[in-house]
Amino acid sequence: MGLTGIEILKMLPKKNCGECGVPTCLAFAMKVAAGQEDIGACPYVSDEVKEKVGEASAPPIRTVTLGSGDAKFEVGGETCLYRHEKRFEHPTGLAFLVTTAMNDEEVSARLARFNGLRYDRVGVELKADLVAVKDEGDKSAFESLVQKVRQDCPDAAIILMSEDADALKAGAQVCGDHKPLLYAATASNMDDMVSVAKETECPLAVKGETIGEAAELSEKIQGEGLKDLVIDTGARTIKAVFEDQVVCRRAAIKHKYKPLGFPTITFPCEMAEDSLTEAMITSVLIAKYAGICVLSDIHGDILFPLLLERLNIFTDPQRPMVVQEDIYPINGPDENSPVLITCNFSLTYFIVSGEIEGSKVPSWLLIKDTEGLSVLTAWAAGKFSADLIAQFVKKSGIEEKVKHRSLIIPGYLASIKGELEEELPDWKIQIGPREASHLPSYLKSWQPEG
Repeated sequence: MGLTGIEILKMLPKKNCGECGVPTCLAFAMKVAAGQEDIGACPYVSDEVKEKVGEASAPPIRTVTLGSGDAKFEVGGETCLYRHEKRFEHPTGLAFLVTTAMNDEEVSARLARFNGLRYDRVGVELKADLVAVKDEGDKSAFESLVQKVRQDCPDAAIILMSEDADALKAGAQVCGDHKPLLYAATASNMDDMVSVAKETECPLAVKGETIGEAAELSEKIQGEGLKDLVIDTGARTIKAVFEDQVVCRRAAIKHKYKPLGFPTITFPCEMAEDSLTEAMITSVLIAKYAGICVLSDIHGDILFPLLLERLNIFTDPQRPMVVQEDIYPINGPDENSPVLITCNFSLTYFIVSGEIEGSKVPSWLLIKDTEGLSVLTAWAAGKFSADLIAQFVKKSGIEEKVKHRSLIIPGYLASIKGELEEELPDWKIQIGPREASHLPSYLKSWQPEG
C-alpha cells in the first residue's frame, strides 16, 4: 500500500523552499504520492526517507532494467490487471535464440534479421528487443558467441543462458556495463548463481519446476539481498504457462505477494515444433502477462503481427496516438508538388499518407499538432482553426519548398476556407475530398490556383 501525501509530508523537512520545482512541501508530497514526482527531487530529504518512500511507492511488480545507455530494456513495473484501470507500463520483450551448437552462418543470419526487421509505426520503431544466448556446454564458444552478439547487435538486450555459473560470469564480463539477464537460478544451483549475480550486479532469472517452487526460490534469493529478479515458473504448455502468468500478476497486484512481484520470462520456443504455433502462443502471452517471450527465431511474417499486437495492447488508452508536427515529403516532392494539411491523429496520418503514397503523386503533407484529435473533433475543440493553421503554415517552412501558394485542406473543413484565406492572404485554399480514399484521383488531376 502506497503512502498518502500527508504521511509523506510528515517525513519532509517542511522548508517550502521550492528547490524541488514545487512551491510547497505539501504540494510536493501530494505529487510524490500520486507518482508524479520522485522523492529524490527534494534536496534536503534523508536517504532513509528516500528508501522508505521509494519502497512504499514502488509498483507491485518490480521494474528490471537490462542493457545500458540508449539501449536499455525495461520490463515489469506493472500496477494493474486490466489496461482500462490505468495502463500497462512496459511492453513484453520479444527475444530469439542463438546457441553455441549453431554454425556461424546460422548465427549471423539470425543476428542480421534482428537488425533488419524494424518497422516505423506512429513514429515508433518496432523491433525485437533481446537476444538469448544459450550455452550448450562449451564455455569458450559461449564467451565468443556473446562477444559476437554484442558486436553485431549493439542495441540488443541480452539473456545469458547456462547451467554453468562460471560461464554466465564470463559472459557477463564480456557484456560489461551492458547488463544481461542471467538465466537461471534453480533449486540445485541457487548459491552459485546468486554469487555470480552479486559479483556482476546483473539481474537474475529464477526457475522453478512449478510456480510454487519459483516463489520459494524467489523468497530465498531476496533474503540473500538480490532485488532484480525475473520469474520462470517452469511451465512449458500453453495452458500451464497461461495460468501461471495470470496467477503471478494477480498475486502481485491483488495480494501484494512479494515473491511473485517480478516480471516473468516465458519460452514459446520450447512449447512448439513450428514457428506459427510459437507465434500463436506468444500472442497469448503478450496479452496475459509475460514480461519476456523467447522465440526460436524471428522472421518478418511472424514478428510484424506480434509487434502490432504489442503496440495496440501497450498503448495508453487515455492518451491518443499521435505523430510529430512537421512537413512530411511523400513520393519525392519538389517545388511544384501539391501541399496538403491534416491533423496529427495517427490513424488520420497513416490513412492519408497511405493514399498519397498509393497515388504515386509527389506531395508535401503538413501535419498540424491537434493533440491527437481527428479533423472534425479538433476543429470543434478549437485546435484546428484557421488562425492556428495559418500560424503553422507560416512557421513550418513550406513556403521555402514550393513555388506555388496553393494549400489543400480536408473536405470537412470547407467552411473555414474564407477565414483561412484571410489569415493566409498569399495562399489560395483548395478544398480536398472528404474521404481519404478519393485523394489519388484528386491529386492526379490537381493544378495549383493563382
